[in-house]
Amino acid sequence: MPERAQMFEGKRIAFVSTRIAGTDGVSLEIAKWARVLEGLGIECRYVAGECDRPAADSAVIEGAHFQHDEIADIGVRAFRPGPRPPALTEDIERWARRLRGHLREALGDLGADAVIVENALTIPMHIPLGLALVQVLQETRLGCIAHHHDFHWERARFQSSCVEDYLRYAFPPALGSIQHVTINRVAAEEFARRTGLHCRVVPNVMDFGHPPSPPDAYAQELRRALGIGEGDLLILQPTRVVARKGIEHAVELARRLKDRGARLVITHRAGDEGASYAHFLGLFSDLMGVDLVYATPWIAERRGTGADGRPLFTLEDAYMAADLVTYPSENEGFGNAFLEAVYYRQPVVCKRYPIFRSDIEPCGFRVITFDDYLTQGTLEAVEGLFNRPGRRQSMVEHNYQVAERCFSYQVLEEELRPMLRRAFFFGGRDRGGSQ
Repeated sequence: MPERAQMFEGKRIAFVSTRIAGTDGVSLEIAKWARVLEGLGIECRYVAGECDRPAADSAVIEGAHFQHDEIADIGVRAFRPGPRPPALTEDIERWARRLRGHLREALGDLGADAVIVENALTIPMHIPLGLALVQVLQETRLGCIAHHHDFHWERARFQSSCVEDYLRYAFPPALGSIQHVTINRVAAEEFARRTGLHCRVVPNVMDFGHPPSPPDAYAQELRRALGIGEGDLLILQPTRVVARKGIEHAVELARRLKDRGARLVITHRAGDEGASYAHFLGLFSDLMGVDLVYATPWIAERRGTGADGRPLFTLEDAYMAADLVTYPSENEGFGNAFLEAVYYRQPVVCKRYPIFRSDIEPCGFRVITFDDYLTQGTLEAVEGLFNRPGRRQSMVEHNYQVAERCFSYQVLEEELRPMLRRAFFFGGRDRGGSQ
């Protein structure tokens, strides 16, 4: 085993979240952290309400998913103004007691020496799980890294509630055994202001030490499957369809590049914030004369053939087939899709959302940016990429080198090492679970 792994050899750490499955941002970051942890000799285990990791390494707890019917109902009732109905208190605490027992059992069975809680102590999508986690951490004395992606004070729908006491208790909690981590500096500063606690910043990362393989013939077949001609311009919007993604800017860009045969391809469905924005986007694209291409029926976790016989492609294939990536978000916790575009060596048209300005732009990326709206200068910069191919190649190679220096797995490993030492030291728990 490499020398760097010896300090943590044989240790086990359990990721805990409401869902560890699919291609949502939290699940993707868990996979990246796990890769780095395993390189340090740590065995990774998983506890969630939905989990697609190996069954032998996982514990699936019924009711731990935020989409469970009763939990979703609790969420609706909790975020209303006025006094809290006694029945809501009883439901929350009943579920917290139930989940506390399941969590203790799962962590014990998996032999966890420490815990990484992914967003379940951050955004109150599942209030009983947050309460149960705090109680289990108090009872077991397990060291914990709380990895925060988006806080409740960042979302409008969580601003009015009748559960302020629970939010102060668990979202996030103040325990000596917990080390807090956010994914950007703005969130860390606001976290400290609101809680008085220390918070470390660990950015999202990609495996820039291992570049992707060149695109193959199968990846290029995605264009044909989507009805995009060989000479057309494939503009990729690799996000969910939610209002804060600002996809209307990508629609406008596609309209202004219509003479190049521009087609806008969206890779994901609407998110958990309703369908009204998707409806608006359809009306807006019709008004602009832009044909939106929703690639969801063709995108899967693995290549293959769908039940209806259609070919299935990965998100990686979509990046490889693209000519340009748009990322016009109004707000992001960090910017996974931005890093993915850089990783697959695609030029990016990006709105200068707050975290881009504070955490990404200072690194020195060469990106076509805009502020409130697309300008003639934005369009000319995009046209220049295709009129001068050498400029495009120089841009994407420069961006890859910057990202390798600032957002690689090596950066993540350097950030995690001191936190892991403290997390494992705090618990002091052997494989049998003694205190």
